[in-house]
Amino acid sequence: MTVLVTGGLGFIGSAVVRRLLRTTERVIVNLDKETYAASREAVEEALGHPRHVHIRADICDAEAVRAAFAAWRPQVVMHLAAESHVDRSIDGPAEFVRTNVVGTQVLLEAARAYWSGLRGAEKEAFRFHHVSTDEVFGALGPGDPPFDETTPYAPRSPYSASKAASDHLVRAWAHTYGLPAFVTNTTNNYGPWQFPEKLIPLVALNALEGRPLPVYGDGSNVRDWIHVDDHAEALCLAALGAGRPGETYCLGARQERTNLSVVKAICAVLDRLRPDPAGPRERLIAFVPDRPGHDFRYAMDPSRAEAALGWRARRDFETGLAETLAWYLGNEWWWRPIRARRYGGERLGRAAG
Repeated sequence: MTVLVTGGLGFIGSAVVRRLLRTTERVIVNLDKETYAASREAVEEALGHPRHVHIRADICDAEAVRAAFAAWRPQVVMHLAAESHVDRSIDGPAEFVRTNVVGTQVLLEAARAYWSGLRGAEKEAFRFHHVSTDEVFGALGPGDPPFDETTPYAPRSPYSASKAASDHLVRAWAHTYGLPAFVTNTTNNYGPWQFPEKLIPLVALNALEGRPLPVYGDGSNVRDWIHVDDHAEALCLAALGAGRPGETYCLGARQERTNLSVVKAICAVLDRLRPDPAGPRERLIAFVPDRPGHDFRYAMDPSRAEAALGWRARRDFETGLAETLAWYLGNEWWWRPIRARRYGGERLGRAAG
């Protein structure tokens, strides 16, 4: 039994690959373009594992995608490949449209052609699982109820608009062609192996190096946080049987925090784990002008997904954050070269948000 994972060298994708190897007997075909945010090291024991196959390919390359289906005949597709950084989408939206929209269409067409040629039980068992974000739903006010599966789409950044378009394509292929597909949407992920331009590693590593900790606006924007391993558990449960074609599942951990409170929590944990002789790291917090179109709040109601999947996020934010920061402290060999590269250095001043 084979699972085709797109973007399996990315942050969430690598967590999925690790979980599939550790908890199933499936063969994992990992199709990844290996962009700046990919990490071979993040799949850990998958490197050299007999049940892990890596194909370096772009999901926009129709021939390469069709060849992967023909060669490996997957029963399940888990589509995680995406450009995902909001600031990068503001600076250069074209690549987000190319990868997230065109790439998803290419993958859907390859999956449809492959699925159409299956027969009997093989055809019945095939699933296409599209992994998406809560940002497609827009922004919440302070007292608004969290997003759920009935929330209308209202994307407000180039990134979220491209992901919304990909969600719509998946549902269109399911409705028009009968492709057995479903969508999961999730909140902000954190955990080991996250690329250092994202909020938690960016702030943590800046703090370790005594750099300013830039926070957009007044830091009052709110995000809902889920540990990447909790998310990966839900994704694998959905993909390998619990998810139903045509459905949507909203995945979250009910862990809302303001950006400023997250930054302060990072400082407090680092002050405890590795004290700074210069003093508490909150002194490094620097408020900077807000980014364009900054959504105020995201939050997710995962009740329906919890019931359908028999799953619930295990970690509270404080426990997960402490584990994550301890991992970064113990793995400088991985993140220091990334920070030193030119493309990383250009973004060390990105704000938290």
